[in-house]
Amino acid sequence: MTEIRRTLDAIWRIEGARVVAVIARMVGDVSLAEDLAQEAVADALVQWPESGVPRNAGAWLTAVAKRKAIDTWRRRDRLDERYRAIARDLEAHISEEWEPIDDDVLRLIFTACHPVLGRDAQVALTLRVVGGLTSEEIARMFFVGIPTMQQRIVRAKKTLTAARVPFEVPDPDDWPGRFSGVLNVIYLIFTEGYAATAGDRWIRSDLANEALRLGRVLAELAPGEPEVHGLVALMEFQASRFAARTGPGGSPVLLADQDRTRWDHAQIARGDAALARCDALGRGRGNYALQASIAQCHAHAASINDTDWERIVLLYEALGELTSSPVVELNRAVAVSMTDGPAAALQIVDRLAAAGALRGSHLLPSVRGELLAKLGRITEARAELTTAAGHVTNERQRAVLLAKAEAL
Repeated sequence: MTEIRRTLDAIWRIEGARVVAVIARMVGDVSLAEDLAQEAVADALVQWPESGVPRNAGAWLTAVAKRKAIDTWRRRDRLDERYRAIARDLEAHISEEWEPIDDDVLRLIFTACHPVLGRDAQVALTLRVVGGLTSEEIARMFFVGIPTMQQRIVRAKKTLTAARVPFEVPDPDDWPGRFSGVLNVIYLIFTEGYAATAGDRWIRSDLANEALRLGRVLAELAPGEPEVHGLVALMEFQASRFAARTGPGGSPVLLADQDRTRWDHAQIARGDAALARCDALGRGRGNYALQASIAQCHAHAASINDTDWERIVLLYEALGELTSSPVVELNRAVAVSMTDGPAAALQIVDRLAAAGALRGSHLLPSVRGELLAKLGRITEARAELTTAAGHVTNERQRAVLLAKAEAL
């Protein structure tokens, strides 16, 4: 049973969003679609130990969820003729042939990012139903408690159902109210794939690749939106390093130690092209395009020492003015350490700590520990790195931090 559960978890990470999307298109209700999909998963846990894992597991889950939808409609006391016709038609055509429709997942994102939901609710719900992240993983990304996040997701689904939000990509005239939320969700899905917050994998390439695919689709649908090209560029640059970001056995390889000959230079070229498309629209670089500019500096540097750190500092300053994000300021401190030395960078980090920024996150103590080590304050550095390791729930990342502390 344990092996089946692990297999099913892996299948759900890959196929879950498509299963929910297909069912949501059928029933017109994201909350109901996720419930039906989870019922199909429960059936799999019962049946697969006896029958074996189907050759096309995603299609199996979809077919079971469709049958459950039909059964749900039939059990209702007041079935109208439309539901009867849908049930008859679907029953005649249920198949285990997996026919993913790319736009279905995009519809799912647009539905979850409807303006009836607040921004945090939009992002949390989409990460749950599209990204397949657990409530625990999402809670860590938002720095909130797990019960708080669970309640937020449940309320979001109930709100969509109560508002009868249609399962569709809205008309372009209605995009302004949703577009930034959609971009944010795609970015967060990619971020979770790029550096997983939990588990025993450093990279979740399934999530990152799906986010990149969705970004490319969205760029085709909205070629006049500069930030979608900026986001695609950012993801292309970051994904180009995947082959070099892990060593034997999946252990993390940090940027300074990566074999840059293993970077995907064709993907870097695609990032360059996407950023050029953003610039060609003549509306300046926004949040994602500025991040892409920083990633581009790294992508074209021959080594960590050949990187244009002064330009990166300037880009982080511009990004900080735009976002007021403590994570951006922390990253600026890292860049400052390369231009002005660790002491100057430590002043920035200490200001963030004094303001209570990123409390409970591993990010600040890990950077502070690195800076203290460079300054020769070894005891303090070891304590900071150990504290950072205590805040990390990804086993690979924790091992890296503890190894650094031990080495000191």
